[in-house]
Amino acid sequence: MDVENTFSFENNVSIHPYYSIQEFVSSHFNFEDLLQMDFNFLENSCADPQEIMLIPSQELKENLKGIQDELMEDSSLSDLLLMAAEAIEAGNIHFASLIAMRLKNILSDQENGENPLDRLAFYFTQALLYKCLSNSSVFPTQTYNTISAFQLLQDLSPYVKFAHFTANQAILEATEGTKKIHVIDFDVMEGIQWPSLMVELAARADATCLRITAILVDKQSFGNIQKTGFRLQELADSIRLSFFFDQILITNEEDFEGIQIQEGHTLIANCMMNQLHMPQRGLSIVKTFLNGLRKLSPKVVILVEEELFNMSKDQSMSFVEFFSDALEHYAAISDSLISGFSKGCELALRVIEKEFLRLRILESLKQFPCGIEKKNQLGENCLFMNGFRPIPMSSCNVTQAKHLVSLFNGGYWVQNAKCRLELCWKSRPLTIASIWVPTIRSNSREIISVRSPS
Repeated sequence: MDVENTFSFENNVSIHPYYSIQEFVSSHFNFEDLLQMDFNFLENSCADPQEIMLIPSQELKENLKGIQDELMEDSSLSDLLLMAAEAIEAGNIHFASLIAMRLKNILSDQENGENPLDRLAFYFTQALLYKCLSNSSVFPTQTYNTISAFQLLQDLSPYVKFAHFTANQAILEATEGTKKIHVIDFDVMEGIQWPSLMVELAARADATCLRITAILVDKQSFGNIQKTGFRLQELADSIRLSFFFDQILITNEEDFEGIQIQEGHTLIANCMMNQLHMPQRGLSIVKTFLNGLRKLSPKVVILVEEELFNMSKDQSMSFVEFFSDALEHYAAISDSLISGFSKGCELALRVIEKEFLRLRILESLKQFPCGIEKKNQLGENCLFMNGFRPIPMSSCNVTQAKHLVSLFNGGYWVQNAKCRLELCWKSRPLTIASIWVPTIRSNSREIISVRSPS
């Protein structure tokens, strides 16, 4: 997908702004007022007004001509978005802020406009502004529309079902002939993945016992996860499945010692990483989880990742490279979602955009590191799957995925290559599923850490 063609005005109109740069930077504006139109999540994020000054006025005057020349001549949305990303990468936060607020001015009427790509550009502009306010402690959260948005996403796209069905089929195959199953779930949330698996297990000829251990990364989610456990227990009772649910807070690798693996249980790790409808998890949390798994030596690890963050990518990419990739990735997701909506359903599409796409874009840019020191640290952490090796998907799993995508409109298709099953939209993979097994297993559940083949 061509970023330049994706984010451009209709009829190839160049951006000749509603106000001149002189008017824009010389007016007596309030920074937080400029962040309205859903920029109000930054309210009170900076206690000291000096922290959010862009450039001293004298510097602005001295650099005005250079800024004008760069911004005003035949600039498209993609030009300005990438220009701001380059400025952030270079550490020029003043210039990046100016460009981002220029974009905000251009797109302020587009948040509720008819063009989904303009709305997407608006969310990237929000993310750039938030990235410039790196010390801000306030961040937007999902609203009461989250459940409705999730239901719409599930009904109108194979995105969620692909992840859950592929993982569950892998679990069924790995536990065939097993009566006792223990699943460690990295991000259980509302437990939507598990009812279909539980029904399948209850239908087996031999009685099966299922235990799910939910991983918590913060204490605040304890109550919600507990409710998930209650709901799953009610389902298990209704279908006469022996079921146990517990949760454990994991802040470091030593916390995994608190997970009790009973003798005779087949241990499975289920890792839904950074899916569109799920919270963004930081690299340190992912690393802690996977390092802890090595000590437990599960029979298989099922990994489903959003393609933008998949672990096989070059982890040393720059912020600009990541930003450009993110533009194309979320433009593809937006395009795929549009295909599932008929005319008259634009409001439903905007619910999904605002609840999931907006927050995912904000979180993605916020968490991606900038600067040499942080990039080096990111590169050192890229070998997450040391101690595991990928295995091919079964033909049954591939067939199931292909049948699933055939039920939806548009350009969805499935690619199966290099031990990865990819849900694609046109030429772009959206999410990737893979199955991993320990390179060496022992009775003591210890693994010798060696690099997995790519």
